[in-house]
Amino acid sequence: MPQLYSVNQHPIQTLLTWIRSDEIAVPEIQRPFVWEASKVRDFIDSLYFGYPVGYLISWRNPSVRLRDGSSAAGKRILIDGQQRITALNAAILGHQVVDKNYRNTNITIAFHPGDEKFAVLNPAIQNNKEWINDIAKIFEPNSNLFLLIEAYCEINPNSNRGTIGNQLERLKSILNNPLGLIELNSDVELETVSEIFTRINSKGVRLNAADFVMSKIAANRNYDGHLLRKCIDCFCHLDKYPGAYNDISTDEEFANTEYFNAMRWLRNENEDLYNPTYSDMLRVTFTSEFKRGKLEDLVALLSGGNFKTLEFEDTIIEETFSRLKVAIMRFMNETNFKRFIMILRSAGFVNSSMIRSKNAVNFAYILYLTLRAQKVNPTIIEKFVRRWFVMSLLTRRYSSSFETRFSDDIQKISKQNAQDYLHELERAELSDVFWDVGFIQNMNTRSKTSIPFCVFLASQVYRNDKGFLSTSHTVQNLLEGASHVHHVFPSNYLKKNGYNQNRYNQIANYVVMQREINIAIKDAPPSVYFASLRQQCENGNSIYGGITNPDDLRNNLKDNCIPNIAKNADHTDYDEFLEQRKILMSNKIRNYYKSL
Repeated sequence: MPQLYSVNQHPIQTLLTWIRSDEIAVPEIQRPFVWEASKVRDFIDSLYFGYPVGYLISWRNPSVRLRDGSSAAGKRILIDGQQRITALNAAILGHQVVDKNYRNTNITIAFHPGDEKFAVLNPAIQNNKEWINDIAKIFEPNSNLFLLIEAYCEINPNSNRGTIGNQLERLKSILNNPLGLIELNSDVELETVSEIFTRINSKGVRLNAADFVMSKIAANRNYDGHLLRKCIDCFCHLDKYPGAYNDISTDEEFANTEYFNAMRWLRNENEDLYNPTYSDMLRVTFTSEFKRGKLEDLVALLSGGNFKTLEFEDTIIEETFSRLKVAIMRFMNETNFKRFIMILRSAGFVNSSMIRSKNAVNFAYILYLTLRAQKVNPTIIEKFVRRWFVMSLLTRRYSSSFETRFSDDIQKISKQNAQDYLHELERAELSDVFWDVGFIQNMNTRSKTSIPFCVFLASQVYRNDKGFLSTSHTVQNLLEGASHVHHVFPSNYLKKNGYNQNRYNQIANYVVMQREINIAIKDAPPSVYFASLRQQCENGNSIYGGITNPDDLRNNLKDNCIPNIAKNADHTDYDEFLEQRKILMSNKIRNYYKSL
């Protein structure tokens, strides 16, 4: 088997020179720095004392054929070691880093020559003459070590010049320390690169295809990849933390780009139904624009890969960046993003906890953007995307091998009538057998966040149902507030009668109920509190909620899929109650789906 990589030792000074000259691309250099300042201190301390600090891993880009027919050797892309390189830039070269709030900040490391200790600069150290406040001054190109030693000894007359000189010489020689560089060959496949990374990395973190895509994007400055990369990062961050807008806007280079202008609307946006990560954003944009589902293909295209000739061409890199930019702008478009969220909400999904498949949401947005590009009528788009999204949840369509599913679905949707394709899937996967058998079996779970229960709640929101035994509070109102999922058969009642947690916590025993009503029911079995409800409807004295009319009670029980057996039930009827309610819930969801 051919060697997949080479291992060499290079002085830190050489590596920093390569980075400054763009010989090695460090894609993470402008991303938020995740190390704590204390970890930077420990890293410098390890270098000073000669302790091992691990290997850097780079992956050489393939050589590409240029327009004139000549070949350009690919630069190295650093895929592991970005935090260590950033730490060196911050502590030794004095460069600012971007913190988790996207603010430029300094990490200043102080040094005590006498004790040979490092510390993060703080006010106490800053006022202590025995500490050198900032080691970056020692590494400045024009620094004079002799003058630094003299200045230190002048304010610390009891110090030994020889000892101080040795320690500062030792500190400055950090730049000569070797760092191991593992260079992966350009022809190594992405899956193999990820496996090598996992085996070498002491934390065992597996990089995914999205990480490699982001590295490929950021490393290519010919097509402003560093700005596109920052765009993706900042959009995802702003969507989740709008308060970071002012900090991001201080980056003048980025703030003057069309990317930043396209995401300005997020500064006033507090919607959290869909908070895409950079992986989600890449999947949606790539699949909607390139009609492919595997991000490995995007890695290849960003490298210039021609799928037909199996060669690498610069024109393909240029085209890929151009199309990806268009897709990113389309993704970030305020109208597109907000209308898509509106579609999810119109299907009854009003809380992020109800959306249990990110892949299903991603493909729904892919579908929305695709149909928009095809200039399909907006009303048809809304109805179709809503129905597709719920279908994909019900059938767990993207729970496994989702990239292959993405590819198959988007290609078929692009080649044939999308509605015809959906009808084919419905006939195949949402038959009567599914609703009468399969889906009911899927409800044998206690998880309040399971897909069947979340879709059931969505169906109640869609129908504007009231909460269990409520007259004014809808299911939507209750879901958008604190958690209000409680038991029809109280858990303590069932526990006292020998039922374990797996049995009394079943989704067919769950309802959305006001806390006050749940407290009033306490541990009473249904037979007891339903008897009181009947009296409540006769005399108008409210005990459990405000229902005082038999018709209102009947409609409320129907909306919440409560079978008649519950009205006189005790613990011996519990299992039969569950079976009957699962059938009612399945029927309600079936009718809900057909009406979407």
